[in-house]
Formats: sequence, structure tokens, C-alpha cells
Amino acid sequence: MSDFYGIIGKENFDKTKLLAFNGKLYNCDEDALLRLYKEQGAGMLSNLQGSFAFVIWDAEKDAHFIARDFFGVKPLYYAQVGDSFLFGGDVKNILKHPDFVAKLNEEALAQYLSFQYNPLAETFFEGVYKLPPGHYLTYKDGEVQLERYFTPRFKPSDMSLDAATKSINEAVDETLKTHISDMTDNEDSDFEIGTFLSGGVDSSLVAARFAQFGGKRCFTVGFDHDRYNEIAYAKELANEIGLEHHTKTITAEEYWDVLPKVQYHMDEPLADPAAVALYFACEEASKHVKAALSGEGADEFFGGYNIYQEPLDLKILTVLPMPIRRLLGRIASIIPFNIKGKNFLIRGSKTVEERFIGGANIFSKQERGQILLNDKGTTPQEICAPIYKEARNQDDITKMQLLDIQMWMVGDILQKADKMSKAHGLELRSPLLDKKIFELASQIPTELRVNKSGTKYAFRRSAAKHLPESWAKRKKLGFPIPTRIWLREEKYYNIVLSHFTGEVAQKYFHTEALVKLLEDHRSQKADNSRKIWTVFMFLIWHKEFFQEDQDDDQQFS
Repeated sequence: MSDFYGIIGKENFDKTKLLAFNGKLYNCDEDALLRLYKEQGAGMLSNLQGSFAFVIWDAEKDAHFIARDFFGVKPLYYAQVGDSFLFGGDVKNILKHPDFVAKLNEEALAQYLSFQYNPLAETFFEGVYKLPPGHYLTYKDGEVQLERYFTPRFKPSDMSLDAATKSINEAVDETLKTHISDMTDNEDSDFEIGTFLSGGVDSSLVAARFAQFGGKRCFTVGFDHDRYNEIAYAKELANEIGLEHHTKTITAEEYWDVLPKVQYHMDEPLADPAAVALYFACEEASKHVKAALSGEGADEFFGGYNIYQEPLDLKILTVLPMPIRRLLGRIASIIPFNIKGKNFLIRGSKTVEERFIGGANIFSKQERGQILLNDKGTTPQEICAPIYKEARNQDDITKMQLLDIQMWMVGDILQKADKMSKAHGLELRSPLLDKKIFELASQIPTELRVNKSGTKYAFRRSAAKHLPESWAKRKKLGFPIPTRIWLREEKYYNIVLSHFTGEVAQKYFHTEALVKLLEDHRSQKADNSRKIWTVFMFLIWHKEFFQEDQDDDQQFS
């Protein structure tokens, strides 16, 4: 038996199998897992319902069996170090091993600059891997064998709008009741739950049903900039549905001061500014409750992102033969100034596989080459190609959803949800990320997911039965963060400038190119805020994990 670098929590009656488990199952308990594994092996995974990451040591086979849930709610990292096989829910568990030597994975850095998260299976630490969602692996005799047990697929039916609306209502209520019942059926009499409430329809629907089912508290954060504060909107809804509303207004100083801590807890760099807002939301919630509900998954499952309307907007071009589209795109790209429709022609000259890499598209391969001293990565399109190949018979909107479910949702949305909640000891549940919810969403016709009238069309119709009409129709905004404003202020400009010209930046980047991005943004020649933030977050993260004089207890606790 190789070394375990994790916590072994359960064993079966004859002590031939041991279990380390993280997560929650809703159709069986942890004790049943070992029995199911003995009876069904890997076949048991398709029948599980819940979010999980677990490891089984099988003494009879002298092997490890490791599995991660369908959509990647719970993370699981693993590595081989000498004769030891290491695993954990945090990379930091593995970094603690006395024989592990941390070395930066520069291919991960290259892809991160494009995606704003690391889309690779290998983490930012060479030799440390993430088990992908819907996969299991066996480790035996020093060999890792990876297998996939679940692949998300859309199989649209001829479902009517009324049928879709009714089915969504029933499915959301069922999963919410299951989660709420599970969390309130707790031996701890002080175990109270709450829910997050932003200005979006997903968290608003969850909050409204939560209130209907006996919930008491909701939590909202915003910023001390009027354009970046949805607290007033959330308060209005909280009052209407009868929830006690807890709020936190984040100052610029608080936000910037906590950046190192956020990147430390993230394990790998994440350039999504909303991760920091979620950090504060979880902090506020943890003062009052021990668990909270959130609305992750609905945008990817039901078609909620505004970019999903792009194939409809481009239809006037995509009906043209590709050679004509390419010609129009080339003509538009050489025009030396911006005119109305230029970007439309350029994007219309590309296939969805060429233009869409997910929720963020920060630096292209060409742009990466201009700032990196050594771009070791392939193109973002090559990273996305396997998923597009699987989805080749789907329409463009569905292709985009499938890419986001398997990449953006895992690498950004769920990564920050897990890490920021754990940073405050808060149990976070995402009831809309239920396998049964996805099975329903996958049957809804594309035009009832996304159409000219809006995104998440059927879902919004369903939400309208429980929310004010204007609320259910609110346009998807994401979580607005005033980073572009801050980066033009002298104080924060200078903070970033010091990082962009520092020793670490000089090791990986053409620093003069970084400074130009910053200067052009400050002088309002361009909005480079997302590019600047992506590089800046990597440099903050690097300092937390690789700076030699970093205190060990702080760095790896």
C-alpha cells in the first residue's frame, strides 16, 4: 500500500477497504459507498446523486479508486512523489509533503492568460493534477488509469414552453427541498442556513423558494460605487419575500488588502474579480449561519449568458458561404480605425469553434506571445477542440453551453465557490447543480433556452411565477466590480506598476509590454482592465506560493 496523504474516514466490516470522502450524497449515505463499490465497482458512480470527491483504498486489489462528481463541484488533486501517492481537496495538502518540490508549470501560465483560470488537468504545480469532473481513476502498481463515467449531452425534445416552465418549477422545488431538509436535519441545534442574494434571477429564485420553505436569512455584498452596488435591488426583493437581509459594502481598501489571502486560498491563480466579492459574501454569511445556498449552474444549464445570443445575432453572416465571410473579416481587420460593425464582421468570419473559448477570452495566442518571455502553451482553440468535437452535431448555442459546462463552470465558477466558502468554514450548497436539473435542462429545446427575446428564456418564465416580473426579466450582468476605475487611480496604478516591473514579472514577462498595457489603460487609450488584472493576479499568487522568505506556517497552513 502506498502512502496516503489524506484523511481516512471510513472502513468496511472486514477492513479490506478504506474511504476518504468530501461532499454530500442524497440517495445513499457514505457508509453505503463501500458496499456499493464492492458490489458494482465503478458502475456505482452513474447512480449517485450529489456532489462528491472520494478515495477508496482497496486492499484486496492493492489499488486506489478515486472519483469526482458529475460537474466538478468538489475538487480533488493528486500527485505521485517517489513511492508515495498523494491526494487532497486542496493543493496545499500535497505541497506539505517533505519530498515534494514545487515548480511552476509554465504551460498552465500560458493558458491561464487566455482563459483567466487554468483549463489544464495539470495544475500550476508541475506533477500535481486535478481529477476532471465525471471521471474516476485507479492507481495500482505506480500507474494511473483515468476513465470517464459521465459526459454532459443535450438531447432537446419537442417540449412546449408551458411544459418546460412547469417542469423547471417542479425540479427546482424538489432539489431545494432536498438540500434544505438535508441541512436542517442536523444534530447541531444551532445549525442555521441562509442563502446568497444578488441582483440576478438565479439567486433570486433560490432565495424566494428558500423563504417559502421556511428560510430566514439572505446575504448580499456590493461596492462603495453606485454603479457597482446591487444591495438596494436585493434589499427590495428580500423585503418582498420576507427574508432578513444582511449586507456588506466593500471598500476599495478592503478589496485590495485581501487579494493575497484570496489567491492563497484559491490554490491556483484565478483572475475573476468576482472571486474576491464572493470571499466577502462568505465571510459575512459565516458570521450568522453555518451553510448557505447559491445559484451556480443555471446559466450554463439553461443558457443564461448574454454571449449565447451571438449565434442569433451573427445569423445574417453565417448563412453566407465561408469564403465570403472570411473575405469580409479580412477586410474589416485591416481597417486602421474602429467603425460600427467592424467587430461584427470579424467575429462573423469565424466559426464558433474559432471565436468562443468560454466565459473569458483575455489574451489570444498572438497577444500572449507579445507579453510572455516563453509561451509554452498551445492555442486556446486547441484546448477547446476535444469538447467541440464531441458536440459537433449540436447547434452553436448548445456547443457554447457544453464548452462552458465542462470548462468555464469548473475552472472559474465552481473553483471560487469551493475555495472562498472553505476559507471561512462555510458549507456552500448549489442546488441547481443537481444531475436531475441538468437532465431536464438538456431536454429543453434550444429556442426555449436562448432566443431573440432573451437568455434563459424558459427558466425566466418559471422564475416569474415566484418573483416580480421585472426581476425575472433582469438582464444578466455578472457581478460588477470597479476594477477598471481603480486601475486608473494613482494609488492602485502604482501598486500594479510595482508588480509589473518587479523581479517575478521580469522572470516570465516582457515587462515593457505589461507597463504599456497599464499606461494605455490609465490614459484611457484602451480598456485593458481584464488583461492587467489577469497578469496582476498571477503575480500576487506567485508571491504567496513561491516567495522564498514566505513564512511556512502562513504559506501552507
